[in-house]
Amino acid sequence: MTTDSLPLTWFKSSYSGSGGSCVEWAPAQAAATGTVPVRDSKDPSGPILEFPAAAFSSFVTGVKDGEFGAV
Repeated sequence: MTTDSLPLTWFKSSYSGSGGSCVEWAPAQAAATGTVPVRDSKDPSGPILEFPAAAFSSFVTGVKDGEFGAV
C-alpha cells in the first residue's frame, strides 16, 4: 500500500526554524502502510519519498544522538 490512496496529515519538526528549509512527515501512515512519507515543506505538491518505518526510526534516533554531526 502506498500513500496514493490515503489522506495524509503532515507535520514539521518542532526543531524547524522559520527559514523554510524543512521537511514534513506523515507519521500516522507508518501503522497503515509500514512506510513514513516525507516531503519538502517548500514544495508541498512536489514528490513524496516513502521510507520503511524502521529505517526512518533509526534515522531519527541517529539525529537525536548526534551521529550525523552538528548543524
